[in-house]
Amino acid sequence: MTTAFVLGGGGLLGAHEVGMLQALAETGVRPDLVVGTSIGAINGALVAADPLGAAARLRRMWEGDELRLAFSERLLSRAIRLVRSGTHLHSLEPLRRLLADVLPGEDFADLKLPFQCVAASIENASARWFASGPVVPAVMASCAVPGLLPPVEIDGGHYFDGGLVDSIPVGRAVTLGASTVYVLQVGRIESPLAVPTRPWEVGLVAFEIARRHRFHEEMSSLPDTVQVHVLPTGGDPLAPGLSQFRYRDKSKVGQSIERAYTASASYLAAVSIK
Repeated sequence: MTTAFVLGGGGLLGAHEVGMLQALAETGVRPDLVVGTSIGAINGALVAADPLGAAARLRRMWEGDELRLAFSERLLSRAIRLVRSGTHLHSLEPLRRLLADVLPGEDFADLKLPFQCVAASIENASARWFASGPVVPAVMASCAVPGLLPPVEIDGGHYFDGGLVDSIPVGRAVTLGASTVYVLQVGRIESPLAVPTRPWEVGLVAFEIARRHRFHEEMSSLPDTVQVHVLPTGGDPLAPGLSQFRYRDKSKVGQSIERAYTASASYLAAVSIK
């Protein structure tokens, strides 16, 4: 039996995944492989680097200043960068430094577990999965949110955030041979969508429809031999609009971790009883 952890995208909502990882660790569930998208690629890379210590390390990182510093530029600096670039607000360098500091080596081969992350190819308009070679550029590509960060160049190609093509990559884990999959998601699939009432909400709702449709299509087409556990966040339904995308507001990180931990621990206990 091959056990996979699938870590989905979702910006600061990725804090939920830390609580889920803590619950899994305490239950004794260990992955054989890890698949991640966007913020799930950062969390997943650390799991693959240190399966036993990842939950504690990620909690320190999320509740400390490391992630905040990756997007710490002041308003004026962001405005200047947007004017100069015409496309994005932040530099990739703080994120590059963060990943280089927390990962054990430069290559996927330096990780303790097989790990893959996905990014969206601009030139090919398709998903590209990274499983070998330099790990930091691959994770950065998976996290390159359009408008916030510039596209990441790898081998002459340019890549945006993997959530554009596969936000919760259950199908990839199954393709890699997983027979048991634990889905660490950030709560969006648990929250109902509302009809948009403002111009900026139209694009957000359209994106959510596309990403959720893909997830549900993958879930409905899985072989009967594959067991999937979608861990709960334990949080309130996400508010509509832009508030859920506040990528610099850490005020609810601790609460998100604790709620996801409690809900996932209860879920895993119930599963083990069965």
